[in-house]
Amino acid sequence: MGIKIMPSLLSADFANLESEMTAVSSADGIHVDVMDYRFVPNLTLGLPVVESVRKATDKLLDIHLMIAEPDRWAPAYAEAGAESVTFHIEASDAPVKLARELRAQGARAGMALRPATPIEPYADLIGELDLILIMTVEPGFGGQKFLDLTLPKLRRARELVDATGADIWLEVDGGIAADTIARCAEAGADTFVAGSAVFGADDPDAMVRALRAEAGG
Repeated sequence: MGIKIMPSLLSADFANLESEMTAVSSADGIHVDVMDYRFVPNLTLGLPVVESVRKATDKLLDIHLMIAEPDRWAPAYAEAGAESVTFHIEASDAPVKLARELRAQGARAGMALRPATPIEPYADLIGELDLILIMTVEPGFGGQKFLDLTLPKLRRARELVDATGADIWLEVDGGIAADTIARCAEAGADTFVAGSAVFGADDPDAMVRALRAEAGG
């Protein structure tokens, strides 16, 4: 699996999630943002909705937990059938333990970093992970402008991932659109979360295909 496009339900119509997911049939998975109004100043859907989403689609579910106490709550999302569960390193007290628990549940374990959080202090953790998510906006809200200052960190993350020789996805989330995705791909990303660019398009599935082409997929 090379270039992967994950439309974010944060920008979808919450009253029609099943039809919104059906409208992006070319997507490689569905990205689900979970926010608790503690780690970020916003509140979105939680575990019960994710369980319902799981029943409504057979696509890979890519869960992004922007929550406090992920060590306590993250495993339940893997138990609910999500294939990928990402927690913020800034919120986890025991990230290695949590990553191993997620893997034991059969999910890919992901680590997310805010734009200002450096990757280097966590270089030794990368072998415990299946995904690294570099936030290219401040987490909490969709529709924000892409932060170019994250590109050097993305390149450093690519080097660290390649050094492991493992199958670790390098994901970007925030402001990903036709005019930014190529720069992220050039910097080393292979997995792209796009919300408003996809669900705000007249033809969401055509936009998924267009973004993949822009990223070189």
